[in-house]
Amino acid sequence: MKQATSDEKVKPMPVLLRLAFRPLFLFGGAFSCVALVLWGLALSGQYSFTPYGNILFWHSHEMIFGFVSAIVVGFLLTAVQNWTSIPSIKGKKLAVLVGVWLLARVLMLMSFTPQWLMLAIDVLFLPLAGYWLAKPIIAVGQTRNLFFVPIIVLLSAANLFMHLGVILKIPALYSHGFMSAIWLITLLMSLLGGRVIPFFTANATKTPKPEPLVWLEIMSLGSTLFICVLFFVGAIYYIPATFIGILMVFCAVAHVIRAWRWHFSLTLNTPLLWSLHVAYWFIPVGVFLIGLSYLSNLVTVSTAFHALTVGAMGNMILSMMARVSLGHTGRQLIVRHSIIIAFALILIAAIVRVFGALLINDFSHYFIFASVIAWCLAYGVFVLVYFPILTKPRADGRPG
Repeated sequence: MKQATSDEKVKPMPVLLRLAFRPLFLFGGAFSCVALVLWGLALSGQYSFTPYGNILFWHSHEMIFGFVSAIVVGFLLTAVQNWTSIPSIKGKKLAVLVGVWLLARVLMLMSFTPQWLMLAIDVLFLPLAGYWLAKPIIAVGQTRNLFFVPIIVLLSAANLFMHLGVILKIPALYSHGFMSAIWLITLLMSLLGGRVIPFFTANATKTPKPEPLVWLEIMSLGSTLFICVLFFVGAIYYIPATFIGILMVFCAVAHVIRAWRWHFSLTLNTPLLWSLHVAYWFIPVGVFLIGLSYLSNLVTVSTAFHALTVGAMGNMILSMMARVSLGHTGRQLIVRHSIIIAFALILIAAIVRVFGALLINDFSHYFIFASVIAWCLAYGVFVLVYFPILTKPRADGRPG
């Protein structure tokens, strides 16, 4: 009787806190819409607010370290459970992690937040996540997946650079942190893409999985890593622009050859596949355009980088969230028509933001607004459709 009474007093764990993907995908997706609506209103002059740093800093920081970092952490802390067979964080630990992330997002909106307090709270999120990611990987000695931890550590350092740039009033420092973070996430997408895209494609299309070619992996991933290091250590600012441009064009070509081998044409009837392929193709597009910005005046650095942020990150995150959320809640990997429309909308957001501004520069602000609207519609649809999926128990009755 005493045992029964004790059990009755135990409160069931909220579904939202059973695995990291649930709260971080839901809140991260919703936050991206809020952040871009505020950004769009500020750009159009319809709304004025003074966030931490300044409006440009806030936009660049929050889309990378607010939105993208939340999704990356949600994905990794969910995947590590499959990699190691050790339960990932949930319950109170997950609530603490999500609470730190949410508090930072709120404080970043306020210009009067003490700068060192803001730094301490915001920078805490990634190291905390990295610690809980590393523990099970180290426990089972799984060196194959350990490389994700240094990427999280370096992203934490890039975030620190951005905050120090504000505190020390050195715009070049927070710009350096922002660009370093973009390259780190591009490297992460290249690594994950090479793992999952050919594997998912082969399984779904019942075709042989193309085995990676060592020389091609070295060319594509090696050049991406090299560029990433050049940016992170600041060497990029002291190397001739022509060399950097040629290096990036080489890197882009290597990624094109790599992606070409993954049989994109076989995936056109499978939205969860073609959306991933499209996202990966924006990596060589973005790297090429950044290289072109070093070699000529045909494209601005901002437009080129948006091929990586809106194009590659925006598309890959939406596609992976849609897939992971279904798979880890015991549902079939079949998306609704509304999510297919969301995939189309985020693709439109990328094309309009990059190529609209590139081809018709005089109306670039209209293309920016159109891209913001398309993004918000895409991620808004995701949040609405996946809210019940992420907040209700697994369909198969299993824990998680």
